[in-house]
Order: sequence, then structure tokens, then C-alpha cells
Amino acid sequence: MGAIQTTRGCPMNCTFCSVTAFNGAHYRLRPIPAVVREFQLIREKRVLVVDDNLIGTRPEHIAHAKDLFRAMAQANLRKEWVAQATINFGDDEELLVLAAKAGCRAVFIGFESPTPGGLLELGKKFNLLKGRDFRASVRRIQRHHILVVGSFIIGLDNDKPGIGKRTAAAASQYGMDNLNAMFLTPLPGTRLWDQMKSEGRITLDTFPEDWKYYTLTFPVARYKHFSLDSIIEEMISCDQQFYSIPRILCRVWNNLWRCRAPLIAMLGALSYRSNLRLNCRAYTEFKCQQGYRFTGTIDAAGSLEQSVPGVGRQE
Repeated sequence: MGAIQTTRGCPMNCTFCSVTAFNGAHYRLRPIPAVVREFQLIREKRVLVVDDNLIGTRPEHIAHAKDLFRAMAQANLRKEWVAQATINFGDDEELLVLAAKAGCRAVFIGFESPTPGGLLELGKKFNLLKGRDFRASVRRIQRHHILVVGSFIIGLDNDKPGIGKRTAAAASQYGMDNLNAMFLTPLPGTRLWDQMKSEGRITLDTFPEDWKYYTLTFPVARYKHFSLDSIIEEMISCDQQFYSIPRILCRVWNNLWRCRAPLIAMLGALSYRSNLRLNCRAYTEFKCQQGYRFTGTIDAAGSLEQSVPGVGRQE
């Protein structure tokens, strides 16, 4: 796939997200003619739009996105592209029509948590707007033959045992084509990093060696209601439930029936399912190498208690 960036910055400043710390809260827009020219220079037929939030959140941002899509369609780019956006991508019918005409085939949306408490913890207030129906929003996007990939985070203080299956059930209820679940990961510069560091909950803190685990695919901290084994089991149960063969076949059939990129949907699902085996092996190796560092537990007040004498001290 080719790659292009059309905007930068995000005003939402969620607690876990490094985008605002790295790119700023001010939402900046590239000139539309420059974006179209760069699209024309990309050799690949399929393109990843790497913007963290392609359409923004304010009315003027949405209007700019519509103008961009009109220009892209008029230029007849003959490109198929994937983007990242917030759930408001499904709020505007005209926007969806224009995005599809411009070549949008899939959108990655951060749903983050299946519970209101989890969304509040993450600072994702935008998803808590009164009357928001996630299933209806996803359906509106899909009616334009655009696939929806949903992102969720597992390991919040608000999460309780069973969150893995609950997340998979929510993703199925919303009607997502693919699910991308990640461990809650404190990234430098975020409010989550500051909180977990002050509470002594960042377990993998030998840098630069430990940076290789900060990929959102390994648990690098201590989680309030989960041990290392149990948080990994939650992730595995989430993926196994959503990517079971019967569920994959059901989603592929629905995509085929609605002429919504069934081949791409099936390949994506099978790829995620294939990764399950790789992930299980990676988790086993990770626990063998790093498990001894996850010996503390988090009490009800959020304080760290060491369960093994001498851990965390120099003798």
C-alpha cells in the first residue's frame, strides 16, 4: 500500500493517546490541490491515509473533508484507500457518499471500551454524546460499501474479569467487519503515562531495552483487576470469540450479500485469526522472559503491593 497524510493534530486529547502530545491539539489541514497531486504520484492502487482523524470533529473540518473528497473524485484517481476517523464519520450522509466516490473502502474507528465508565476513564467523551447509537452509525457507513474496523482497549481500571468476551460481544453487536483489540499501554507524554508512573504501575521500565514491547500488543503495566496471566487470557478470549470460524463465515456472507468487499473482509478476518496462534506463542515467550517482573498487585486504592520480598529493591 502507498501512504499519504492530509491532516495533523487532534483536539480530543484522550488519556491514552500520544497523538496530541506528539502532533499537537491544533488540527491542521493540507491544501487540497497538494493532496490530490500527491495521490496522483502514488504508484500503488491501494493507499493508507495515515491521518489520526481524517475528518476532524468541527463543522469546518467536515466541510474541508467533503471538499477534499469531491476533488479526489473529480480527479478520477482510481485509488482505493483506508483511513482512520472517529465515530462521527457515520453521522453525515453526504460525507459518506463523497468518501465512497473518492475511493474509501475501509475506516478504522476507535470505540475503545464497551462501557460508559471505560470511555470516561479514557477521556473519550466524544463517544458518549447523548443518543449515540454505535450499531446504527456502523450500519450507515457500511451501506456505502465501506468496511468498519473497530479498535478496543483491554486493561482499564474500569474493566472487570470477562471484559475480553464482553468486548467481542460489543464488536459483534455493533456489526463491525474486523476487531482490533489492544492492551492499555502507557505511552510517554500521555496523561496515562503520568498516572501509571506516579502509581508505580509501569512494569517494563528498563529503557531503551523495553521499548520493543510498547507496541500495544504486550501488557507492559500492572492492571487493577488482572494478573499478567489473566489479562493475556482476556485478550485471547476476545480474539477467539470474535474470530471464530462461524462468526467469520457469518460476516463474510453478510458482506457478500450486501456487495461490501467480501474478499477483503474475509482475508482480513483470516489474517487476524492466523495471528492468534502467533500471539499465543509470543505471549508464552513473553511470560517466560518477563513474568518475574509482574509480581505486584494493585489494591483497591490503586497502590502497588509487592508480593515477593525484595522485588523492586536493590540488595
